[in-house]
Amino acid sequence: MKKICVNEEQCIGCGACVAIDSEHFDFNDNGLSSVINNENQDSQNLQSAIESCPTGAISICDGCDCCSDCSNDENCSCGCEDCDCK
Repeated sequence: MKKICVNEEQCIGCGACVAIDSEHFDFNDNGLSSVINNENQDSQNLQSAIESCPTGAISICDGCDCCSDCSNDENCSCGCEDCDCK
């Protein structure tokens, strides 16, 4: 399953993705980008948001389906026993 991923270690919270594509992105409690919707991955706004990220923190990745908190990278701390990212 493909998933929209934001690398929080790269994200600087500039807000470009939220401004361009509020269907998929919003700010989390730390002021960084967070994915709020994984539907409609073919949208032009999503592609524009990915291309506009100044740090390259956004990508479409192979998603682990263990839970909605999974970050899909080696820094995942979702805590699921079946997480494929660990």
